[in-house]
Amino acid sequence: MFRKTALILIALAGLVGCAPTLGPPPPPPMGTAEFSTEDFSWSAVPGPNSIVGRLAPRSVSYTCHGASVLLTPETPWSRRRMVALYGSADRSALPADEVRARTPSAPAGDYSAFIRRATCEGDRFSFAGLPDGVWFVITLAKPVTPGAGPNLALMRRVMTRGGRIATSEL
Repeated sequence: MFRKTALILIALAGLVGCAPTLGPPPPPPMGTAEFSTEDFSWSAVPGPNSIVGRLAPRSVSYTCHGASVLLTPETPWSRRRMVALYGSADRSALPADEVRARTPSAPAGDYSAFIRRATCEGDRFSFAGLPDGVWFVITLAKPVTPGAGPNLALMRRVMTRGGRIATSEL
């Protein structure tokens, strides 16, 4: 009985290795959580990927029209910074004043040369020519009716790979 059960478990383990994949994953962030321009270097290479996004509908109507949309490459350092600022490295919608108040406690470093920028037009934005990798999309949303709510700092983690168009709803 033991031998039969062992053979079945071995056969099932072999099937797990046959699971389909979506191709190779993007390169993992290298380095430490300390700031290093070398960790960002992968993001400066042109690639075949794109990100298209939009502002998601909310209970209080918000818009990002005319706002800058920032695309920050993920590195161990930038991931740590997102957690310090937004309380998450995946997605967040927090009052902008709260995020600004957390800025002094976020890790410092000059990564501005690696940030890509777009403008939100009609609550939509896009980035093209991106290499495989993981990015943080960040923008500011304001209430359509002034005073109807706080300005929101929005962040979402997005992966690009395989020459595809990734979508991001903030």
